[in-house]
This record gives sequence, C-alpha cells and structure tokens, in this order.
Amino acid sequence: MDYLAALFPPFVMAAGFTWLIVTIIRTQGGANKYKEDAAVDAALAARAAADADGTADRSA
Repeated sequence: MDYLAALFPPFVMAAGFTWLIVTIIRTQGGANKYKEDAAVDAALAARAAADADGTADRSA
C-alpha cells in the first residue's frame, strides 16, 4: 500500500496540470480574441493619432 501512497500525488498533479493546459487552450480565441484584438487596435490607433498630432510624450 505504500506504493499507492507514493504514486497518488504525482497522478493528481498530472491530472491537474492536464486540466490547466486544456483550459488555457480552450479559452484562446473565440469572442475573447476579438475583444482583445479590438483593445490593442484601439490603443495603437490612439498612439498613431497622438504621434501624427505631435502630442506624444517625447521624454521617454
């Protein structure tokens, strides 16, 4: 029975890690991807507009 006690934690960790990876892969893309892409596009457009107006912070 000692071998069961020794093998149980690695199997639990392996199952948890597999669940984590599957969850990460499933949440990539879809509706969330479009919201993230839209936010990045808006930030880049705001930066480009600020650069075109000459109002960007030039101290950095």
